Amino acid sequence: MWNGTRSRDKMLADALSVRIKLKPECLDTTVAANFPADILSDLAGAPGAVLALAPTANIDPEQLYPVTIEPIHGSAFDIAGKGISNTVATFWAIVQTFEHRGDREAADRLLESVQTATTSGAMIRDLGGTVASREITNAVHEAIREAAR
Repeated sequence: MWNGTRSRDKMLADALSVRIKLKPECLDTTVAANFPADILSDLAGAPGAVLALAPTANIDPEQLYPVTIEPIHGSAFDIAGKGISNTVATFWAIVQTFEHRGDREAADRLLESVQTATTSGAMIRDLGGTVASREITNAVHEAIREAAR
């Protein structure tokens, strides 16, 4: 049982998948090789019912290779140009990029702006809304401008 303290556990990917399903609140950061991490990050988005919201990061701890931070859903060529992609996951990936670079202020500002925009009604179709991608992006930009005033 998780008691609210930070701890580290080592486990196989199949055991972690059970923990993601049964007790997602006890996880903060998961470190894994690329292939199992890809599967686990997809699974991690599932408890929230919308896979399209979660970001994922591929970070080489030895810093030999570049960092890749992106929305879990990846590229969606089938919906390109239709104005229906979920830009919230992209904004969260940018938040994660700011965090990785150590810019907590920028990460917090962007995350608050995304929350302001979405709680004000800027919801894409896969979140139950009817707003187009550009409108969500514009709402986040406006929230950033408002926060800066």
